Amino acid sequence: MYLELQKKLGDHLRAVLKQKYDLDVENIPLEIPPDLKFGELSSPIAFELARKLRKAPKVIAQEIVEAIGPLEGFAGFDVAGAGYINARFDRTAATRAVAGGVTSTSSSAGLHALVEHTSINPNKAAHIGHLRNAILGDTFVKLLRAAGQKVDVQNYIDNTGVQVADVVVGFQHLQGKSLDEVRALIASCEKSTDYAGAFDYYCWDLYARTSQWYGEGTEEEKAAHKKLRLDTLHEIEHGGNDTAEMSELISTSVLRRHLETMLRLGIEYDFLPRESEILHLKFWDAAFEQLKKTGVLYFENEGKNKGCWVMTRPGAAETEGVDEDAKVIVRSNGTVTYVGKDIAYHLWKFGLLGKDFGYKPFFKYADRDCWISTEHGVEPHPHFGGAQAIYNVIDSRQSDPQANVIQALRGMGYTEQADRYTHFSYEMVALTPRCAVDLGYDVAEEDLSRSYIEVSGRKGFGVKADDLIDKLIAATRAETDARQTGRDDVERHKIAGQIAIGALRYFMLKYTRGSVIAFDFKDALSFEGETGPYVQYASVRIKNIFRKGNTTADAALAEYAELAASDPARLAPFFAGEENEDIWALWLRAARRTLVLEQCIATSEPAYLAKHAFQLAQEFANFYHRHHILTEEDRAKKTFLLATAAVALRELVLSLEWLGIESPEAM
Repeated sequence: MYLELQKKLGDHLRAVLKQKYDLDVENIPLEIPPDLKFGELSSPIAFELARKLRKAPKVIAQEIVEAIGPLEGFAGFDVAGAGYINARFDRTAATRAVAGGVTSTSSSAGLHALVEHTSINPNKAAHIGHLRNAILGDTFVKLLRAAGQKVDVQNYIDNTGVQVADVVVGFQHLQGKSLDEVRALIASCEKSTDYAGAFDYYCWDLYARTSQWYGEGTEEEKAAHKKLRLDTLHEIEHGGNDTAEMSELISTSVLRRHLETMLRLGIEYDFLPRESEILHLKFWDAAFEQLKKTGVLYFENEGKNKGCWVMTRPGAAETEGVDEDAKVIVRSNGTVTYVGKDIAYHLWKFGLLGKDFGYKPFFKYADRDCWISTEHGVEPHPHFGGAQAIYNVIDSRQSDPQANVIQALRGMGYTEQADRYTHFSYEMVALTPRCAVDLGYDVAEEDLSRSYIEVSGRKGFGVKADDLIDKLIAATRAETDARQTGRDDVERHKIAGQIAIGALRYFMLKYTRGSVIAFDFKDALSFEGETGPYVQYASVRIKNIFRKGNTTADAALAEYAELAASDPARLAPFFAGEENEDIWALWLRAARRTLVLEQCIATSEPAYLAKHAFQLAQEFANFYHRHHILTEEDRAKKTFLLATAAVALRELVLSLEWLGIESPEAM
């Protein structure tokens, strides 16, 4: 409702300015005032027009207000301060619209978007840092779908990279295992009844040990270790040998575990494109020809990049001599850099490559299959790629490579695609010293006073995702068992899981993407403050109101709609006066759903939704403590109060759903 009235006022002001001043103003600034005494919307447009019209802003504002006239949905307009135009909603009409769930169609509805997220190297167990990526990506997918977009979810698998090679080196050279022995180990791990015995956990320790081994011994031995690593990597990239087969076996088994871990958080994927197919299906060859043809790449004959294919930089042609800072795409030995392969992959994403993957089912969800790339696929299969917009959830350290891909697209003439390519960057996840101690790590005395401690999978210092989820569930289970003594074990376990996952997801989402997160168990699980459990508890409290009142939220809204249609004047007193401002504030907060959705998508920032859900829970808490809903004797007012609770519940549940968080029946 809020967004709908905002658009209506903007269009009307645009028409007024054209009629009164013959001005074409494309963007009308509209703001939400900091206090309800200034109305529900405000515009500083008069300040922007002051110089052009050669009048004081206050005079312009008064002229505009006089020219506005009556506008459906608004009770009136006035001038405040030195020239602000304040707009006040028709509160009765607004509540009827909110109660009826009236929303406008998103401006991005119908767009085909592709969101790539998670993209964990398939060499060891997922850790806490990976969870921020996956939760951000999954939540953004939910937001895009809520806006009516068609979204494909992809999880890029670098199964030929150096991290996988390191685990292969560990198996072959540190442990002396053959291909058959690794296959037998995987089969044995699959029988394990706990995560500690899982194959990805085994690889976690082996990867850390191998990383340490590279730096051991004499300089000559270190050089030999490095050569062994590169030789292994080349064998994997080439394919058709035992090393490549072992790499495939390891990466596929670890990948399956990753999908199982993410499913615990309700995170699913549509397609798993793999680096191996990008190499073997010659995606780069097709991209290379396009890049050369459009002049994006040129062969360098001089300087430090002699013998390389490098990317033309904007404005570099204006400088004389060799461009030493040009980005190398193909090295002098003929190998393609990461950026080169990424350019080819993104041409495929936009349907511009002229090539496609083979596809086969890989992982089964409750209602569909997740597909994986292969050289020779099966028919029929879903169509992937050819998106109109791309969002890559990749940490901020990859900003330069992402910018290089966008630059290449622009250079090739794909300007529209480049404009719809978003690097959805984020900062790292660390641990508070208290959390590190809780997890059993030895924390040095000098580190106990630090704001956070960085984790490192290479060094083996980190929190495995499954361990974190288990610990959160164990903590909430203890609280649930104490509170829900009348429920059976299955119900208590379900509630504990809902709270634990809600706490984790909310903690990862409440910070803006550019913030470093210092994860802490106690902070995440708190029932007070800006946390997932606090928001969940607000929804549970409302459900209890309807349970005690022997009615439902839907019934309350239906009764309110009937009253609003038959006797709207009867509702007016319930909004009047300062004593009811908390009620109106709650309705307004509930009315901002579409506005918040548009804001999240426009800025690629789910934190706005997390903040909205928390503020909605706060607004309800204020309302709940000031008004006695079930004991209200005035039938009309009780109907109104129940409708207020019903609207709050609907918006809380929906906001939580978009955040990937369930609303429990009890806590």
